[in-house]
Amino acid sequence: MNLVKSTGTFGFFTIISRLLGYLRDILIAVFLGTGVLADAFFVAFRIPNTFRRLFSEGTFNAAFVPSYSSELLKGQKKSNEFANNIFNLLFLALFFLVLIIQIFMPAFVTMIAPGFVDDDNKMNLAIYLTRITFPFLLFICIASFFAAILNSHNKFAAASAAPIILNIVLIIILLFSKSLGDELVYYLSYGVSLAGILQLIFLYKIVSKYYSLKFNFKIKANKQVKIFFKKLLPSVFASGVTQINILVGTIIASFQASAVSYLYYADRIYQINLAIAGIAIGVVILPQLSKHIQSKKKNKILLIQNKALELSLFLSIPASVALVVGSEYITSALFGYGSFNEVAVQNSAKALYFFALGLPAFSLIKIFSSFFFANHNTKTPFYISLLSVALNIAISIYYFKDIGFIIIPIATSISSWINGLLLFIFLKKDNLFSFNKEFIFRFIKIIFTSILMGILFNYLLIYFKDHLAFEQNTKSFYLILSVIMGLLFYLFISYLIKAFKISEFNLNY
Repeated sequence: MNLVKSTGTFGFFTIISRLLGYLRDILIAVFLGTGVLADAFFVAFRIPNTFRRLFSEGTFNAAFVPSYSSELLKGQKKSNEFANNIFNLLFLALFFLVLIIQIFMPAFVTMIAPGFVDDDNKMNLAIYLTRITFPFLLFICIASFFAAILNSHNKFAAASAAPIILNIVLIIILLFSKSLGDELVYYLSYGVSLAGILQLIFLYKIVSKYYSLKFNFKIKANKQVKIFFKKLLPSVFASGVTQINILVGTIIASFQASAVSYLYYADRIYQINLAIAGIAIGVVILPQLSKHIQSKKKNKILLIQNKALELSLFLSIPASVALVVGSEYITSALFGYGSFNEVAVQNSAKALYFFALGLPAFSLIKIFSSFFFANHNTKTPFYISLLSVALNIAISIYYFKDIGFIIIPIATSISSWINGLLLFIFLKKDNLFSFNKEFIFRFIKIIFTSILMGILFNYLLIYFKDHLAFEQNTKSFYLILSVIMGLLFYLFISYLIKAFKISEFNLNY
């Protein structure tokens, strides 16, 4: 496995998906803004989309890939038998879950958005829209199962490309927004479920080359299957703790008008970097780590771990600096059009600022968790994640009345840094990770280079200040120009001081 090439493949399609996602959200911001319709739709969209992130962005892999990789070593017949048992159990569980939630949807939405209770129109709309979007959960989880099989075979392109379908479907609907009027939110909701079906079909066509699906109710709950489901919930919770914290934030934010929307837009901005610096790297290294752990190749294990951590920090730290420095300009350039007014920009930018402070931690959680999962240890990251979520809830609730929704990104970042630190401590304690000689020097160089880039980026934003003003139509161009110049400067300085050597990542691991 070539770390850069594999991460690049996964990252390329993920970037395409995220860019289309930005376009989708820009159009939503223009036509829906941050009002009642937007809040109701984002709750309806957030719920199944959170599950998509939990299952498709590396978390389902965490439980499945190590177990499936072990079965692959025994031959195609054994791996197919294991996968089919998992599929049938997963399908039945998800089908009945969706059915039960549909029956009790009013109570479910009340639990997710308790702040909507005092507004009957908003609550009823959120319930109706969530009924439409919730089947997406079934389709996307099964699609993620197929994606995990592909990842186990080191086939990352299709799995990372599949989410593009959702964005294309929603963008097409949004292009007809003027003629749809207030009906737009209903069409968007139907579009979510339709996209789930299309992703499922797309991945099934590709995975059929590696896996023979047999749907039946004759499920053999053997030792391997029991181990998998025993690991599933802890691994999903642990690897998806950032998304769980965001969902918790949505619940608390529902008590403040438009706060759900502010958090949604802020969350969307930093996700593109997290997708590469955390999710892509975590997904790519897991199959290889699992294989080398099975064969007890300690040197290979440590090499992959150090390079994965190095690459993650090389990508996430400068992104964090840039987002902190330019949070308001970035938010304005991306979403500051139509119904998305200056107040919405300022509030979303505040949320982005504090989310950005936690971005390296969000990435580290993905990487460190992969180290545990490859060793078939899901308990430790699970308990640490429970502590992280509890801390997030406590901080958010305690300070919400005093400072409002902004405490949510603050609490998320604080709890994530504590989560990452504890994961590192237990990795060292269990002798599952150690730094190589060069890592510390590389880390210092990455910090130094990121600070220099941040200074230049801040200067560029000040220099182009008039062009980046809210009312300027050219603000996106000048933001992109500033970002490109900052990125090129970062890469150039990194090359000069050897903060990053591409040749080292071109090794076949």
